[in-house]
Amino acid sequence: MKKTASYKSYMNSPYVSYKHTTYFDSYDYFFDAYRDKDITFVEIGILDGGSLFMWRDYFGSNARIIGVDLNPEAKKWEKEGFEIYIGSQSDKNFWEEFVNDVGEIDIVLDDGGHTYSQQIITTESLLPHMKDGGLIVVEDTHTSYMKGFGDVSFSFIEYVKEHIDKVNMRFGNFEKDKAERRFWSVEVVESMVAFKINRAASVLKSEPIYNIGSTISAKDFRFVDANALMPVEQIFNNKNPKIEIALEQLENVLANIKINNPDITKRLKNILD
Repeated sequence: MKKTASYKSYMNSPYVSYKHTTYFDSYDYFFDAYRDKDITFVEIGILDGGSLFMWRDYFGSNARIIGVDLNPEAKKWEKEGFEIYIGSQSDKNFWEEFVNDVGEIDIVLDDGGHTYSQQIITTESLLPHMKDGGLIVVEDTHTSYMKGFGDVSFSFIEYVKEHIDKVNMRFGNFEKDKAERRFWSVEVVESMVAFKINRAASVLKSEPIYNIGSTISAKDFRFVDANALMPVEQIFNNKNPKIEIALEQLENVLANIKINNPDITKRLKNILD
């Protein structure tokens, strides 16, 4: 594993913090431009406090480090110079009070409870209160593919997919009222999703533009190679994600009503297929 700057700060923390080996490259990729700057950094889910010290070391002494947690015992970290808020990230009222007190935010790192409702409500609540040029990073998004974190039909990754569509609604010929303009881009890496705030770029009118160079009247060949050697259908996973979600919901229903009949289960799955 490469010893990145964030990894070194992680190892320098005097208190324990739980991470994954693949996260540190992502941290440096997303956060490097904010180091040694006068920023407000909010981390949701601080547990044993180790990550608070990690981020102070990483961002430098000019950074304002704020922790959010459900556990009232987390207030003890205030004596170390951190700002600590106790509340539920699923509570929109909590976030309203939070931003009224804290002001605009440069970076949010959501490492909280990882349920879909927590991740989505946090993102929706904080997007309007981010500084221009800011970043919301939601961590441990692999829970969208796991049981026990909510209804998979409304997982955080499904929410992200919907917003990828909305970002592309900014294109000139599409329905502008469906376009997402609260953030400029959404970027996905393993177990993390980052929303970048760039308000000017988000509202820029999308229309064709040409420079004043000369033309050779080149022929448009885009459809000449229409017969791909590999049908595009083969590139996609053969599984239908909607069917997979329905099957998982079915399994949950069967478990709840305590039906333990393989024949019934098989017949119901065949109906869905």
